[in-house]
Amino acid sequence: MTDQTALPSLPHTGACALPHLGVIRAAGPDAASFLHNQLTQDFLLLQPGQARLAAFCNAKGRMQASMVGFTAGPEEVLLVMRQDLLAQTLKRLSMFVLRAKVKLNDASAELMVWGCLVPSALPAWTLTTDAHCWEVSLYPAAGVNRRLRVGPASSVPSLPVLDMADWLLSEVLSGIADVQAATFEAFVPQMLNYESVDGVNFKKGCYPGQEVVARSQFRGTLKRRSYLVSSSAALAAGEEVFSAADPAQPAGVVAQACHHPVQGHWALVCLQTSALEDSAGGLTTAQGAGLTLHPLPYALRDDI
Repeated sequence: MTDQTALPSLPHTGACALPHLGVIRAAGPDAASFLHNQLTQDFLLLQPGQARLAAFCNAKGRMQASMVGFTAGPEEVLLVMRQDLLAQTLKRLSMFVLRAKVKLNDASAELMVWGCLVPSALPAWTLTTDAHCWEVSLYPAAGVNRRLRVGPASSVPSLPVLDMADWLLSEVLSGIADVQAATFEAFVPQMLNYESVDGVNFKKGCYPGQEVVARSQFRGTLKRRSYLVSSSAALAAGEEVFSAADPAQPAGVVAQACHHPVQGHWALVCLQTSALEDSAGGLTTAQGAGLTLHPLPYALRDDI
């Protein structure tokens, strides 16, 4: 059953450094076209003032990484992603460079990523620039506006200090999970609702796994989706979830989780839609922790 009660409250302003995120730089005349051919999003048509949510998939359409990308210069694109997958993603992307005129490197040492909660609203994936810093507007969480800020470590946002627990909670409440080491190759993009939050472009050309991703979208009903839950105990990414209707078989897996000292345990869980329909008796973890479903902050798209 879905709980329609209000979501936890978050501060309306504040910023904190995000050491769990890093930056890959793609530089050169072919930077945009190279990424266009590797990721689920269209980087060739990326305009000033725009950013992209994207995934890097294997040949079977399973997500090996997710990232937010934007143009930082005439021949430069920056990708913000989880640090625990950055090195291997950089290595794998580099294998496909071949004759493309692009150089890839880890720019995390020179560019810091900040999470900002701000009072002003902009559409998701809007890019703004300020003194060699870039800010990407993200999906809001519990009615609070969120941004990623990327820039030199010396460029500290002029906002109150935000507790990291509040930012991590906002990541989950936004309804958009990152791929991390614990969920490497666990999902195709639609399992994390990426087609509903502008993380997949179905009109662009080929990329690794494109046929599988397209087939998942256009041939039949999507069988797995991600949902927002609260829990009676701490959850961890990669942890299996079970339905009371069939406790012997996993009904899903935790995609992203957080523990907040005041607001409790929250997570995004990828579930079989059939299990969700049959879960009148509830959802639990293997340890017996009960899960409560909450509405997503966005609508799931049926038609792309």
